[in-house]
Amino acid sequence: MSGKIEDGLIKPTGTMVTYSSYLKVHDLLSLQNVLSTPPEHDEMLFIIIHQTYELWFKQLLHELTLAESDLGADNSFGALKTLKRMTAIQNILTQQVSILETMTPNDFNLFRSRLNPASGFQSHQFRALEFRMGLKDSAYLNFFVTQPESLQVLQAARARPCFNDHLMGYFARQGYKIPQDVLSRDVTMEWTRSEAVEEIFTTIYENHQSHLTTYMLLEALCDLDQQFTLWRYRHVAMVERMIGSRVGTGGSSGVKYLATTLGKRFFPELWSLRGRLGASAVYGQPVT
Repeated sequence: MSGKIEDGLIKPTGTMVTYSSYLKVHDLLSLQNVLSTPPEHDEMLFIIIHQTYELWFKQLLHELTLAESDLGADNSFGALKTLKRMTAIQNILTQQVSILETMTPNDFNLFRSRLNPASGFQSHQFRALEFRMGLKDSAYLNFFVTQPESLQVLQAARARPCFNDHLMGYFARQGYKIPQDVLSRDVTMEWTRSEAVEEIFTTIYENHQSHLTTYMLLEALCDLDQQFTLWRYRHVAMVERMIGSRVGTGGSSGVKYLATTLGKRFFPELWSLRGRLGASAVYGQPVT
């Protein structure tokens, strides 16, 4: 049914779509259920921040699917546009840490014990995102054996080609000599640095004006990878600020474990090639 116009505004009638009905606002606002009794003020913030993270993880996975499709269609412009959005989203995730840091350790400790054994370690969406970006450590599957729905998502993410596999196919179709063993690798295994791929990427960087499209694509991937690293670092610093060296609620070693993740890279070749550039180029020009 159509709405009535009153004072220049549409007054909804009948089954007309409204802001609230479209976004399921009332359902959304009913999902913040604190465990503390009486309710601790900052527990609401803690829940909303992490629910927001999960929504953004969902969007990142949604965008990643499009980026893979763009590459499959050799649509480099589309892939660049999508990667730019993913990087912007990841930047927001990093900035959200600042909001969580307004909660003092004393405030957090008022309800922290009630969270056991829940932990951000158990976010299947973030783990699926890592899997789809190539960090396919199958050991993580063991933490979801009692959550069949989440386990199914992770198993599906592990079984499909990761973003690097899509990237290699794109580069091969553009005429770059990607080794066959890279193109036909076991996609269920974690992506590992390829010396041959790094050499190809290095050539692109050293002659970027002749490979402008692929160069811009690689730099966009580097931007995305860097944002994930910055988020990991901010997360480690925030956790240390909140609980110091105490064990995490999920039983992990807390900060000690999180610090081991700082070296994770989705595109290892893009980082290791940096060490080659200074030795092989002068003021941006290849050495002949």
